[in-house]
Amino acid sequence: MIHSFHIPVLGLAYSVDTPVKVAPLGISSVASIVDDVLLERMRAYYATREGWAFEAIPDKQENFRAKRVTAYLNLMWRLVKERFEQVKMEALSDGGQLMRYFELLPEQSFLKLLYRKWQVMEEGEEKNLLEREMKGRMEHGSVDVNIMAKVDKLNLTSTGEIATSDALESLKGFAESELESSVVLSAGMNPRLFSYLESFPDFFPDENGNLKKKVILKVSDYRSALIQAKFLGKKGIWVSEFRIESGLNCGGHAFATEGLLLGPILEEFKEKREELRQELFALYLKALAGEESGCLKIPETKISVQGGIGTAAENSFLLEHYLLDATGWGSPFLLVPEAVNVDEQTLGMLAHAKKEDFYVSGASPLGVPFNNFRPSGAEKQRLERIAKGKPGSPCTKKYLVSNTEFTKEPICTASRKYQELKLNALKKAGLTDAEYARQASDVMEKLCLCEGLVTSAYLKLGISKKMNTSEVAICPGPNLAYFSGVFSLDEMVGHIYGKLDVLRQAGRPNMFINELNLYFDYLKKEIEINVLSMNEKKVKYLNRFREQMQNGISYYKGLIPRIANQTEAYRLKMMEELGEVELRLAGLTIG
Repeated sequence: MIHSFHIPVLGLAYSVDTPVKVAPLGISSVASIVDDVLLERMRAYYATREGWAFEAIPDKQENFRAKRVTAYLNLMWRLVKERFEQVKMEALSDGGQLMRYFELLPEQSFLKLLYRKWQVMEEGEEKNLLEREMKGRMEHGSVDVNIMAKVDKLNLTSTGEIATSDALESLKGFAESELESSVVLSAGMNPRLFSYLESFPDFFPDENGNLKKKVILKVSDYRSALIQAKFLGKKGIWVSEFRIESGLNCGGHAFATEGLLLGPILEEFKEKREELRQELFALYLKALAGEESGCLKIPETKISVQGGIGTAAENSFLLEHYLLDATGWGSPFLLVPEAVNVDEQTLGMLAHAKKEDFYVSGASPLGVPFNNFRPSGAEKQRLERIAKGKPGSPCTKKYLVSNTEFTKEPICTASRKYQELKLNALKKAGLTDAEYARQASDVMEKLCLCEGLVTSAYLKLGISKKMNTSEVAICPGPNLAYFSGVFSLDEMVGHIYGKLDVLRQAGRPNMFINELNLYFDYLKKEIEINVLSMNEKKVKYLNRFREQMQNGISYYKGLIPRIANQTEAYRLKMMEELGEVELRLAGLTIG
């Protein structure tokens, strides 16, 4: 990895082909492989554009989901390798994509130092030799994939037996592809999915201890990381990277981690990093029968962080203070059209959005808090349907079906069918008008993400069909509120590395303070929601949540003076904002 950042997965379709766009320039990114319908249509789009043969994979084929995933990933892999070779074939002196490749690199990287040396050399054989050496050291970005472990609808046979599941089919598709990269497993542990990794030899080391396909765990804290990694280690599956994500200061689904803040979480990983590697390696070696596996040394374990990073100073502090291998920059890339798929209308709204446009909602059918965007077309459509007396959405893809409250077969809580049944049940439940209104609002807040999160790509690429909704759902993190405008890839990468500053809004707090405020708002809302139904268990949970937040505040009081790459005024402001949140936290009444 020649860059010190990556682009994490962005929804279902926003980053579905980002690797094709940025990997030839050395930048790693992650594509979702949950939606096989989307992948099949993306494969058709690129095959047509490149003049390649395309043969559709019908849904009547056995394992069609896995085959669609494999076919799309193989296409992406071919495109990335071909485009990377095209970049390498250029001459640096031509000032094209090859020069752009080196200009994008961070200044401290070895390749960038060679490039700077090349720039000042006189023309001649020595300069030509250096250029050939530089080309020999070039690497394309990694083409990684994401599987959300809990999005795992069971697929039954005609006799009602479990044949497979969506997540397993996605994993099979990746495992059987030609990719040499990583699968990012997110949203917690799925034992069935994790165990399925054993079925594929590419996840095990070769005779030299190398892994063709690697596993990355997206985690929210050290304890969950250890539990998941030990489960895999006992099966001979090594975790090559832990991607720590802020609980609330991130895009997509939000997990509040019981009040644990990002700074203390990173500190624990820093302190226990070697202990973690040694413990996991003992399990790994035992599972692989010791030296016979060819694995004689501890494999590499990277640690990275993502969620809410907004400035080059924050980025460099995280890397240096916590000894991290990389950072992840997600939501800001929604403003970079050449890297992601955002339609013109949504892009315009994001570019001029205000802080209040970004909020944590109950829109996800998974029942997990979900970062939402108020002006989005999908949110407007949801409200219009409610106004017309027809809440809910048609359910065609059924990726998020899980509820059996009213039906034998699981249905989605965002579906029109479920919401009609649930609202009728609430009407008969003898609730007060106020309580009915509250519960009905919660029911109707659910949004169809299967269609909404792919619509933007269909619109941008011109491959939308009549059967698809034209309304876009998008789930940026709250940090995007501080970015205004539309940027080139070069500008955003330059911002990350401190070459320029693309932030247009003054007064942005440090990322740790931003996250702390998000946690306070979350806790306050939880107290308000439960005020009339508070019990001993809930009181204990909320007090523990507040205690963890207070521990985090105490940690930051000790950390702030050590943030050496910021001014004294900046550190004083951080300390002042920290004190304000601490006072508000102490003033909360629980139970």
